[in-house]
Amino acid sequence: MANLVDWSLAESIATRLARRQDPFAGSYHYASLQPDFAELTAEAEELVAEYTGLRSEAGPARARVTDRAGWVQANIASFQRLIRPIMDRLEERMPERGAPPLASKVAGVEVGTLLGWMSARVLGQYDLLVVEDNPADQDLVYYVGPNVLALEKRFAFPPREFRLWLALHEVTHRAQFTGVPWMRSYYLSLVEETLRSVDPDPKRFVDAIRKAAAGTRAGQNPLDDGGVVALLATPEQRAMLDKIGGLMSLLEGHGDVTMDRAGADRIPSAGRFSRVLRERRRHASPMAKMVQRLIGLEAKMAQYEQGEKFIAAVERAGGPSLLERAWEGPENLPSLAEIRDPGAWIGRMRIAVA
Repeated sequence: MANLVDWSLAESIATRLARRQDPFAGSYHYASLQPDFAELTAEAEELVAEYTGLRSEAGPARARVTDRAGWVQANIASFQRLIRPIMDRLEERMPERGAPPLASKVAGVEVGTLLGWMSARVLGQYDLLVVEDNPADQDLVYYVGPNVLALEKRFAFPPREFRLWLALHEVTHRAQFTGVPWMRSYYLSLVEETLRSVDPDPKRFVDAIRKAAAGTRAGQNPLDDGGVVALLATPEQRAMLDKIGGLMSLLEGHGDVTMDRAGADRIPSAGRFSRVLRERRRHASPMAKMVQRLIGLEAKMAQYEQGEKFIAAVERAGGPSLLERAWEGPENLPSLAEIRDPGAWIGRMRIAVA
């Protein structure tokens, strides 16, 4: 089998980078994180269920506090599972001896550097992918302890409030995927269909470069709408990515709205937390912004804002009951175009009722 990415090298580089920028891993405050998040994740789950009506069918959420290196290891495992369809197709087109060792190592360096960079920026994550080799790692809500401590210290956040606020966001995502019966399988089917349709022909890269150059000459940033993945996509894949984009904008916007509202009585500082993190995203360094565009994080960050604006418009038009129509089935999900034009989705829902 072709070894297209040196995963051991990727993990080694990412772990080294993660630990180099991890000043809080040995903090005496670290010991408070696991018991706090175990308690606050359970509380957040109840608050989310009461506010949204979504209750997980997979049982109680389990919190796991990890350091940056642990986050890297978990995401390399998820990454390998996620891109397996692409790897299988690439391997079919390669000689039996597999990828040249140098190419495999270059890919490992790139993946490792990317994950090492991201490990310093992630606060929490709900991993919905199936863990095949260790059921104990299934359906976990992760919190990256050193990053949480760093923000609490830098901005003097009240720890218990901030941790509950973070838990609300991640538990909302879990409720979306495990409380809406069809959501998880539908989302994974979109991702898998997109990956299966990837054409590993190098000519696609040449075409993408030409497309990027044409966009640049026209005054556009070709990476603004989803990073390199969107740039390399065929028209069919772009349609699929737009479906995923519309869904993720709804889920991220719903997550942000819920984290601010569900714990309003318990988190007086929620407004400040939101302002600080939005400002932090907005004022990232030029290098950070470039990396974010390349990997599509800029597009993901836009999903938060677009999703919140969509939800606000829907609630103004028909209240929470109109928004709940989105959870009835995949056919009711907003497209990316409808996220950007909420009136179109509102009109479609009203026509469906009539």
